[in-house]
Amino acid sequence: MQLERIALISDVHGNLTALEAVLADIEARGITRIFNLGDYVGKGPRGQAVVDRCREVCEVNILGNWDDFLPDPDREWPAGGSMLWWQQELRADQRTWLRSLPFCHDFQLSGRQIRIFHASATTVHHRVYFDHDATAYRGMFENTPATGDGPLPTVVGYGDTHDAYYESDLGRTLINVGSVGNSLNDPTPVYTVLEGGADATAPFGIQFVRVPYDAHAELAHARELGAPELDGYEAEIIHGIYRGTLYAGKTSTYHRD
Repeated sequence: MQLERIALISDVHGNLTALEAVLADIEARGITRIFNLGDYVGKGPRGQAVVDRCREVCEVNILGNWDDFLPDPDREWPAGGSMLWWQQELRADQRTWLRSLPFCHDFQLSGRQIRIFHASATTVHHRVYFDHDATAYRGMFENTPATGDGPLPTVVGYGDTHDAYYESDLGRTLINVGSVGNSLNDPTPVYTVLEGGADATAPFGIQFVRVPYDAHAELAHARELGAPELDGYEAEIIHGIYRGTLYAGKTSTYHRD
């Protein structure tokens, strides 16, 4: 029986070093289909290169929260601030491309109806954490104005929280695919592999893959480029500690995840 594998990546956040390590691992496994769940930019220093690389190698690219608000032409970011630096590091065509990305993508594998989006079924700006309640869980499988009508999914994959996990209940499976460029708690980049077939009787598998990389080299690139919030970037990519804890009680333009 012929099975195919699809790599799900998310939350690269301008970390080109981590992205290249993950892409090399995907290629070494012979996987040719890559679906990207968004948040290409912000936090890391090389959003422009990340966007170009993902446009080159990803079969599916969908919208993340940073991809929506960072390039928003109606927002005026403060001069000299972090957000303006990350926004101006992108080309104008990339800002347009990011905001035009689809909200979700639906497909079938091994008889399962699968849907991927960035954060939730309602908006890229509504976050569903690991410790959610039953109502939040059920909501991830619903059709909304954002997802559109169609067959209800039995498997949902999302990113956003930088916290990979698997949960199955009531005949449905929820997967957080993790973060490539900004994984928290364990800072090692993580992505997810789906394996299945065209036939409903084909086996179905879900695998989480962590890929070590040279995070110190990535931090050195950020310093060379004069990227903002270097202390926060170091805390996240070296130690897996969310930078918001460093800025507690301080005014920051930084948006959670």
